[in-house]
Amino acid sequence: MAEHVTDANFEELVLKSDKPVMVDFGATWCGPCKALAPVVEQMAEKYAGRAVIAKADVEECPEASAQFRIRNVPTVLFFKNGEAVDKSVGNVPPDILTEKLEKLF
Repeated sequence: MAEHVTDANFEELVLKSDKPVMVDFGATWCGPCKALAPVVEQMAEKYAGRAVIAKADVEECPEASAQFRIRNVPTVLFFKNGEAVDKSVGNVPPDILTEKLEKLF
């Protein structure tokens, strides 16, 4: 299951992680976000123990959303060693997210 990220735990779960991290920034009212949700959950299962797969509701993460300039949802950010190194905007095919995450190993 994907980790639930908020401003309160963003630093600990994302920025301080010793594993690659994928964060799906979305919103409950966003149709494309809902369509992407099963893909994110599948990736959380597939990469359990190897990477952190997380979901962040932009309304629960206003600070992180502003810090990383999230303007559209869904936006998926990829982190390595606490740095945002790649991103994907919109509801993209699962293989694109997998490819971007695999580059971080």
